[in-house]
Amino acid sequence: MANESTSPDAQIDNASQTVKALRATLTSETTPLARRFRALFSLKHLACLQPATEDTIPAIEAIAAAFPSPSALLKHELAYCLGQTKNLHAVPSLRHVLEDKDEDSMCRHEAAEAIGALADTSSLDLLRKLRDDASEPDVVRETCEIAVDRILWETSEQRQAEKVKKSDFTSIDPAPPTALSSKEHSIPELKKTLLDTSIPLFQRYRAMFALRDLSSPPDLPTAREAVEALAEGLQDRSALFRHEIAFVFGQLSHPASIPSLVAALSNKEEASMVRHEAAEALGSLGDEEGVEDVLKKFLDDPEVVVKDSVIVALDMAEYERNGEFEYSLIPEPAAAS
Repeated sequence: MANESTSPDAQIDNASQTVKALRATLTSETTPLARRFRALFSLKHLACLQPATEDTIPAIEAIAAAFPSPSALLKHELAYCLGQTKNLHAVPSLRHVLEDKDEDSMCRHEAAEAIGALADTSSLDLLRKLRDDASEPDVVRETCEIAVDRILWETSEQRQAEKVKKSDFTSIDPAPPTALSSKEHSIPELKKTLLDTSIPLFQRYRAMFALRDLSSPPDLPTAREAVEALAEGLQDRSALFRHEIAFVFGQLSHPASIPSLVAALSNKEEASMVRHEAAEALGSLGDEEGVEDVLKKFLDDPEVVVKDSVIVALDMAEYERNGEFEYSLIPEPAAAS
């Protein structure tokens, strides 16, 4: 299987017309970025279907075929989507990105996170090597640390023994929510763990996702307090950690997160991976008053990944406003691309 996966064209002849059309859109450098993102999420939908279909492997190959793109934002999203497939066929392409030291560190981070999401035990040695390499960017080392811990947790007896609150979200996250004890979660206790830089990132991430789950749905009595606790994480010293908080806010689409997201996006000294995630999170809140106007101010941002994220975020905002069924090109006819 690994040999097949290293060739993005291996399955194209057997792909359906839908997958071929979506692949053509995704890999086209002349197609508007927002449309390529919609094609990507259409392919992700096909790649994640359970049980697997005849489109599963071709869809994974189609996503991987876009990695030569110069867009760091797109490549980062490709890696994320591959990590959600629950299919180890994606691993060789992800390892290639992770091992390429000339690749943007944001893309390498996402590849490491995706390998962790896939719980690929065969990649543990690589992840540990990069985790322990002081010459690697912090964002890569920290992500590899979390990925190692996630894989070990996923394959442990501890996982079987833990009681974890069922989440409203179907995403495969970098860490599971903090396990439930004999009592319900306490927001102050979770917040204390979230902000404690002396403990492993994996444990802090677990608190993060537990707080996320206490923030959904938005009318939950705990929602605002949990969102406000998460917002304090945007002051953390780790750009990776701040970026994940912004990602969680994008999942939640809670209006209480808007001020902290606007502050992160507006801070030109902030890491671009954090600003980009803040922009996309604001896109998910596009139907809230004033959000689109804020995003439009950054359409000419000097950071390409931020500018590109704003383009995608505004497209997401339009989708939210129009009440479209899914952020994708499906169920449009395949010939449309």
